[in-house]
Amino acid sequence: MILRKVRNQPRTTREELVNDLKRAGTTVSKVTVGNTLRRHGLKSCMARKVPLLKPAHVKARLKFANDHLDDPEESWEKVMWSDETKIELFGHNSTNRVWRKKNDEYHPKNTIPTVKHGGGSIMLWGCFSAHGTGRLHCIKERMTGAMYSLKMGRGWVFQHDNDPKHTARITKEWLCKKHIKVLAGRTCKIAGCSNTYFPHCIYTGTCKRTLF
Repeated sequence: MILRKVRNQPRTTREELVNDLKRAGTTVSKVTVGNTLRRHGLKSCMARKVPLLKPAHVKARLKFANDHLDDPEESWEKVMWSDETKIELFGHNSTNRVWRKKNDEYHPKNTIPTVKHGGGSIMLWGCFSAHGTGRLHCIKERMTGAMYSLKMGRGWVFQHDNDPKHTARITKEWLCKKHIKVLAGRTCKIAGCSNTYFPHCIYTGTCKRTLF
């Protein structure tokens, strides 16, 4: 009974399990419940926090992985990956625990979906490549497409996600003007550009000249 309950609802506490058993006519202690679960390979662990993904996000990520499954390793050596994150300064720091087996920490039932909003916070932007990490930047204003400022050497490809500030026209136009190649999964619509550089990468500049 308790194993079935925990597998379906990993966040169930020992006290809740004791009460369930009591209602079913069996009286046991929380220690007994904990020992029983551990004997079956289940351990009480802190639930991992992961981004809240909608079905469309999952589908897009799976497509990207399948599209690049056979790409040679060296093709990724000059890709600069970037992202920004908001760190909450004042928020809920409560700990949620789940009963799970080893290596099951990222099973959806054992995680807590998170979203990028809340109270007081700071915004950080960073990047990395196969050669190491870049500088971490603290964004003190509201981050918009107008704040982009990148310096990249020839042959490099820039990656960012489909956040609205990344897909804003002002951002696309800036990347186009600076002749920065962008890793993406869709065709650039600026100035009719359709040149491809990398497997499923696009060059966001105009098609007036070829740089690759």
